[in-house]
Amino acid sequence: MADQRYQQGMQVRRAVLGDAHVDRAQANTTEIDADFQQFITEVAWGSVWTRAGLSRPRRSLLTIAMLAALGHHDELAMHLRATANTGVSREEVKETLLQVAVYAGVPAANAAFAVAKRVFAEIDAGAHGGTEGGS
Repeated sequence: MADQRYQQGMQVRRAVLGDAHVDRAQANTTEIDADFQQFITEVAWGSVWTRAGLSRPRRSLLTIAMLAALGHHDELAMHLRATANTGVSREEVKETLLQVAVYAGVPAANAAFAVAKRVFAEIDAGAHGGTEGGS
């Protein structure tokens, strides 16, 4: 069962974050984080992102909102880049970050808008920074 969740998780992880990001993450895996990489692939990607209860775009927007609210800017940038793969528009990102301003605070949203402006400018300029960052 865990192996099946890992395989399903890896498929979703690649679909959302892109092969280049996942290949880099795997290539950079060491003894210290190998169990963590296994865990996030099985649990986050294989057990949660594969569930039918929410669409992939909704999961993406929820993830963006939570990362913005918590101030996890590297992960936020990674998931903003992933919107190209999840079907989330920039307009939806903007509206999500406005929700963050109301429910998590203006400073959190201000920082998240700054990350979004930087990431989208890099994408528009053709910078292929991938989806570096965390998981």
